[in-house]
Amino acid sequence: MDNTSSLTEQTQPLDGVLLLRINRPEVMNALNTLVLQEIADTLTSVADDNTIRTVVITGNDRAFAAGADIEELQLAAKGQFPENERQSAWEAIRKFPKPIIAAVSGYALGGGCELMMTADIVVASKTAIFGQPEIKLGIIPGAGGTQRLTAAVGKAAAMKLNLTGEFLDAEEGLRLGLISELTEPELYLERSLTLAGVIAQHATTAAQAVKSTVNHFFESELEEGLRAERDMFLQVVTTPDAHEGIQAFLDKRRPDFPGNRQ
Repeated sequence: MDNTSSLTEQTQPLDGVLLLRINRPEVMNALNTLVLQEIADTLTSVADDNTIRTVVITGNDRAFAAGADIEELQLAAKGQFPENERQSAWEAIRKFPKPIIAAVSGYALGGGCELMMTADIVVASKTAIFGQPEIKLGIIPGAGGTQRLTAAVGKAAAMKLNLTGEFLDAEEGLRLGLISELTEPELYLERSLTLAGVIAQHATTAAQAVKSTVNHFFESELEEGLRAERDMFLQVVTTPDAHEGIQAFLDKRRPDFPGNRQ
């Protein structure tokens, strides 16, 4: 397999392993709807393909994915967000039955951090930076940033990260349990592919059963939380505060949130 589109690249570097690379370097691999759909379509296309037994998702050395696409967030603030398409893509990614490894270097922020957290194993470079900075735009995470992050690192750390928008470095991410393994900067992808190759040698039925049963425990109460998070995101993203926060980001200025005025 060797396929390239404008937004993602697909190769099969090892037997049984698909490498899926996000390819929007000009915007630090920001996740617009088309990127999410390409990822979802690729995963759907190999879900029943026995020649693909493990998937590695990566970006580039500078960024795994540095958040959602701000132009689309502008549409969201105007009530014109492609909600159905995005949610269908996220659902397909979440429901993919085979093991996924996220190979992370540089920024994994906002939607990028949420995509990373849908993976089953996360291998990160020591350069990796994580965060859910949506509050700085006057909005909240909408694809698991409050729910999966809390499940991964606990309430105290998740509250701090979501309420401050502060970033988390790779060593702290490992200590908190957000990532599985830390590598030197030049080894994150190599190590991810090595792990993927090991998994791909095992019985596919067993590997999928492991993923299913671990997720059954991990996500037994997550579905309701994800729905509640998304409903709240859609409410918050259309507020005047959100409109101001997003515009201020684009204008490279400090936001003046209307809701903070007396």
